[in-house]
Amino acid sequence: MPDQTVPDQTVEVSVDIGFAIPISGSWATPENQLRIVRRAEELGYAQLWTFQRLLVPLDEAGAPTWAPQYRSVHDPLVTLGWLAGLTTGIRLGVAVVNMPFYSPLLLAKMLTTIDTLSGGRLDAGLGIGWAPEEYAATGAPYHQRGRRADDFLRCLEAVWTTDPVEYAGEFYQVPRSRVAPRPVQRPHPPVLLGGTAEPALRRAGRLADGWISSSQADLTKIAHSIEVVRAGAREAGRDPDRLRFVCRGAVQVRPAGAADRKPLTGSLAKIRGDFDGLRADGITQTFVDVNFDPEIGSPDADPDVSMRRAEEALEALAPG
Repeated sequence: MPDQTVPDQTVEVSVDIGFAIPISGSWATPENQLRIVRRAEELGYAQLWTFQRLLVPLDEAGAPTWAPQYRSVHDPLVTLGWLAGLTTGIRLGVAVVNMPFYSPLLLAKMLTTIDTLSGGRLDAGLGIGWAPEEYAATGAPYHQRGRRADDFLRCLEAVWTTDPVEYAGEFYQVPRSRVAPRPVQRPHPPVLLGGTAEPALRRAGRLADGWISSSQADLTKIAHSIEVVRAGAREAGRDPDRLRFVCRGAVQVRPAGAADRKPLTGSLAKIRGDFDGLRADGITQTFVDVNFDPEIGSPDADPDVSMRRAEEALEALAPG
């Protein structure tokens, strides 16, 4: 459906605002990535974000079984490493890469390199994944995912904060070693966990610097998820007020007036107004992600139309 919404004038909003770069679909070209990134920096956006998807399963007839935005996705960490040298002040984030597809030491090395290349601007969003097909393709064990995630995070912390490193956990080990260089950010880049189930939310409160909502999150109920994360922090003796709560804003710009409008859908004016509602619910950062609009992030979409619509949103939803 063609975009029928005229961009509204940019106004100031109180929640910290980021923007997702073109990472999915036909519009995710190097040229478009650079164009979005440079304009986002000029407009004062706080962060740039990517996401991970490795494959799309096919049905018996050979048709993709997942949403269009998952059918063609660039690697998020390679992309951030490239953009680190082409940006100056804006933060770079991934929401999220799945821990089981890496070892803690390998992922620590990759994230440290991006943090170094960017001069200390990385936000590391981590998750455990939801697709058995991706587990099978990467050789990752699907059982005991939660316990493995706990051990992974403790091992990652050890790699980043102890010298020499020596870690022996339930699932991961690092022999007595020296691992260098260290991240620019100390003690390490902020670790933000994804997840929707209560154990995952509590894990974010216990072990991470914050939480990132999913693209499918019911934003009318996000306050409950935030409270579960905060409860996990309190139970672990941590201060919940020090946590960050990041909303992936799966924005879909559509004609105004729909009676059943969901948050972050509809006119740009309505979407912009939703940011403050999210802030009231406890969200500290929202990033606009039009990759998850099937009219933009699909490999079948017209890349020029996708780019035009993305730039309209980029301009209209910019921080004041």
